[in-house]
Amino acid sequence: MKKIFYILFVFNMGVFSCSNNNETPIENIDIEEETIPEENNDPPAAKTFKILSLGDSYTIGQSVCEACRFPNQLKDSLQNYFSDEDTFNLDIIAQTGWTTNSLKNNINSSNPDADKDLVTLLIGVNNQYQGIAFSLYETQFPELVETAKRLAKGNKNNVVVISIPDYAYTPFGQNSINSPKISTELDTYNTFAKNYCATNNITFVNITDITRMGLQNTNLVAIDGLHPSELAYTKFVERLLPLAIEKLKN
Repeated sequence: MKKIFYILFVFNMGVFSCSNNNETPIENIDIEEETIPEENNDPPAAKTFKILSLGDSYTIGQSVCEACRFPNQLKDSLQNYFSDEDTFNLDIIAQTGWTTNSLKNNINSSNPDADKDLVTLLIGVNNQYQGIAFSLYETQFPELVETAKRLAKGNKNNVVVISIPDYAYTPFGQNSINSPKISTELDTYNTFAKNYCATNNITFVNITDITRMGLQNTNLVAIDGLHPSELAYTKFVERLLPLAIEKLKN
């Protein structure tokens, strides 16, 4: 009898011990089912990018084909990088012989929409070539940068200023008695532009060194013996493209 009582006592103690265990009974645990997000297989929406290039003969591409000038090469390179569904529209306000004053006046008369995703500015060589006082460039270059910013949706990050090529390193420039003076004066223009852009956080791209290889590599000079060739513009775009991609992606 005592043996039976002892067994029952031990059994009851075991049940009591289990019932006071801190573990939650499995039937009372709520198990949340993992929610798997549905895949979105919709293609990204196609975009239309608007590019505006402002300048002079170096922008309009004097003596090279339309597809050869740097704004068109930049547009084509961007199209190759982005989706085939995306569209790139290019406008150019530039003419051979334009000074900063000419460009200002023609922008005002053209009155382009201020909805551009990218604006390039390359201006000043004709100020130097025509012997116009440098002080005019000091006044009008900043004004043109501000205009470019306004046309780029008011966003200075969408603006790229390009340095002035050095035509002293062409057959035309070498025939000038002032060949060394050309380079010195253009350095003054480019240094001013570079410093202004640095102070105002505007992207500045130097391509002058490319054009200074024009005597050792005649393929960099167009058939007129003065302006950059298609190859030279291709080299411009190699420097411009990574910056343009980054700006358009943002």
